[in-house]
Amino acid sequence: MKREVLEKIYAGFLGMNAGIRLGAPVEPAFWDSENIRKYYGELHGYVKDYKHFAADDDANGPVFFLRALDDMPVFGEPAPQDVAEAWLNYGREGVGLYWWGGYGVSTEHTAYLNLKNGIPAPQSGSIHQNGKTLAEQIGGQIFIDTWGLIAPADPARAARYAVTAASVSHDGEGLHGAAFIAAAISNAFETSDMEEIIAAGLQQIPADCLYRQVFDAVRRCYQNDPQDWRACLAMLQAEWGYDKYPGVCHIIPNAGVCALALYYGRGDFARTIELASMCGWDTDCNAGNVGTILGVAVGPQGIDECYRGPINDEIVLSGISGYLNILDIPSYSKKLFGLACRLAGEECPEPPAQDGTLHYDFTLPGATHGFHVSDPIRCMAQASPEHGGSLRCFYEKLIRGEGFNLFVKTFYRRRDFDDERYMPVFSPLAYPGQTASFTVALERLHGDQLSLTPYVKETFTGQEILLEPVVFSDSFDSQTLSFTLPDVEGGVIEEVGLKLTSLSQAKLYDAGSLYLTDFRLEGKGHCTFDLSLSKKEFASVLPFSHNHGAWELVNGHMEAMSLGHAEAMTGPYFARDMKVSGTITPLSGESHLMSVRVQGAQRGVYGGLGVADGVRSLVMGKTVHGWWQLLASRPFDWQEDHEYALTLAAEGQTFTLTADGREPLTVRDDTACAYGMVGYAQYAMGRTAFGNLTLEER
Repeated sequence: MKREVLEKIYAGFLGMNAGIRLGAPVEPAFWDSENIRKYYGELHGYVKDYKHFAADDDANGPVFFLRALDDMPVFGEPAPQDVAEAWLNYGREGVGLYWWGGYGVSTEHTAYLNLKNGIPAPQSGSIHQNGKTLAEQIGGQIFIDTWGLIAPADPARAARYAVTAASVSHDGEGLHGAAFIAAAISNAFETSDMEEIIAAGLQQIPADCLYRQVFDAVRRCYQNDPQDWRACLAMLQAEWGYDKYPGVCHIIPNAGVCALALYYGRGDFARTIELASMCGWDTDCNAGNVGTILGVAVGPQGIDECYRGPINDEIVLSGISGYLNILDIPSYSKKLFGLACRLAGEECPEPPAQDGTLHYDFTLPGATHGFHVSDPIRCMAQASPEHGGSLRCFYEKLIRGEGFNLFVKTFYRRRDFDDERYMPVFSPLAYPGQTASFTVALERLHGDQLSLTPYVKETFTGQEILLEPVVFSDSFDSQTLSFTLPDVEGGVIEEVGLKLTSLSQAKLYDAGSLYLTDFRLEGKGHCTFDLSLSKKEFASVLPFSHNHGAWELVNGHMEAMSLGHAEAMTGPYFARDMKVSGTITPLSGESHLMSVRVQGAQRGVYGGLGVADGVRSLVMGKTVHGWWQLLASRPFDWQEDHEYALTLAAEGQTFTLTADGREPLTVRDDTACAYGMVGYAQYAMGRTAFGNLTLEER
C-alpha cells in the first residue's frame, strides 16, 4: 500500500478524536440545538480548553474492540465471538470504557452481561435476545471507525468487518449504521466527493431500511435548499426526532444528523464536525463518525489547526490496562496501517515499532507525537518538515540560567485532567534501566553557550533527576543523545525529556531552534513501586488499575477486599520474561496471589497462597476466558496475619513461585500467555494486605 494510505489513516483517526472532543461538552440532553446556539453561537473551535481530554466510549471502543485482531490465535478476519472476547478482556467491569447504565438500559452494558453469563456473540446483541429498542441504539456505529480504517478503498469488506464487530451488542438498524459508517470511511480513501462517499456507504445497506430513508430525507432537504441547514434540522426534529424512537439514544435520529453534516459540510472538515455538534442529540458520537470520514477524505493537511493542535497527537483511554491507555496517535496509525496491509495480504512499507518500544519519528505530516515544552512563552514548538520531518522548538530571549524542558508524558495524574471523564487509569510507559535516545539538531541565531541535559521527572515528589549535560557553542547537524533511565527510588517516571539551558555570558541572550527528529524508548526495565509514596486517584491505587474488589492504602500497604475476585495490574503490557517480587499478608479467605503476563480481565498467570484439595498450599494457576484453572500446588501451611515474601518468575513458558526463600514450585504451560502485565489478585472471597512490588524484565 502507498504511504498516502498511512497518512489518510492518521488523518481519519485524528478527525475522529477532534469530532469527539468538540461534541463531548455539549452531549448531555439539556444541550439541545437551541441551547447550543444560545450559549455558544456558531461553533468554530473547541468549546472547552481541556488540559488533557480523557477519551470516552467513542474512542475507547474503536481502539480496544479492534484488539480482537491481536488476540486471535490465527490472524485473519474476525468472527463475532473474537470481538466479544475483546469486550470482556479490555474493560474494567462497571468503570470506564463505555456507559455502564444497567441491564436493559445501556445496550453495551446489557451485551457485556450477556457475554459474561455465557450468551455468545452475535446472540449477545441480537433483537431476539434484547429486543428491538435496545438493539437499535447508536452504539452500532460509534465503535467501528477503525474497522473502516483497516479496509481502505474496499467498502464491502469494511462493512463486513463493521457488522461483525457491531453484532456483539447491536442488531437491525444498529448494524446498518455500522455498515454505512465503515463503508463511507473506506471509500473516502479513494475520493473526497461527499456524494460518492455517501453513495458507497448506502450501497452496503438495504434500500428500504430506515437508515437509508433518513438519509434520503436529508438529501431532499439539501437539494431543495443547500444553504439552510437549520431548516433541515427542523425537519429532522419534527419527523425523525427522539420522540419517534424509543430508548436512550436511538441510532436513526443521529443517522439523520450525520447525513446533514456530510451533505451541508460539503467536504470541509471543520464545518462538518461543527454541524454535527450544533445539531444536538448525541453530539460526540456523530461528530466523531463524520470526523473520521472527513479526516480520511481531506488528509492531515485538511484538518484545521484549531482542532488538531490541542490534541497534540495524544489521547488517553479508559481500558483496564493502564499501559495501553496512553496512546500516541501517529504510532497507532502505523499499527492500523500494518493491520490493513496484513488483511490485504500485502507487505507493509512502514511497519510499526515493536510492541513495548516507543519510536517517534515525526515523518507523518504535522506529527508532534505528544511532545510538550515547559515554557510556551519562551519556546514555541510545532511540527516542521525540515530535517526530514521534525518537531521544531523555536526559543528566544533566554538569559543565563533560563531555558525550557522538551518532554513526553509517560504517566498521567488526576491533576492533568479537568474532569472525571470515564475514569482513566495508568501504568507507566517508562522504567528505570530502559534506554532513551533523542536525535536532535541545533540552529543558533544568537547567543553563546547552551547545555542539553537529559532528565526524568518522578511523579509523587515532582523531582527532576538530571543526568550528564552536553554543552554546545555552535549550531550542529543531527546528533543522538542516549541515556539510561535512572532509578527513582520507588516512584514512577511521569516525564522523559531534555532540559535546554542558556549558559551565555552577561548581556547576551540565546535564540534559535532545536529540532527533534527522532525519539526512542526501549529495552528492559526494572523498578520497585513503593506504596508508601502512592496515592489513590480515579478509584485506583497508583500506578495500578483495578478490576473488582475494594482497594485502599493502609499503613504503606495496598489492602484488597473482595466477594470472589479482586485484581490489581501494572507494568509494561508487552513484557515477556519477568520476575516480580512482593509481600503478601493474608487477612482472611483462601486466595492471596501475585501475577505475571496479565493481559486484562480474561487472561493471566498467578502464583501465591491458596487452598488446594482443602489444604493450605502454594498454588500456581492461570485464567482462561476469565475462569481460574489450577496448574500446580504444594502444601504450605501459611497463616493469617503473617507477612510472606513471594517471587513469581516467568521465563519462556516456565513459571516459578518461591515463598520466603523455600523450595520453589515450578510449572510449565505452553498455552499460557506469552506476555503481559504484573500485579496482585484474589480469586476467592477474602481480604489481603499487599506490599511493595518489584518487577524486573529479563
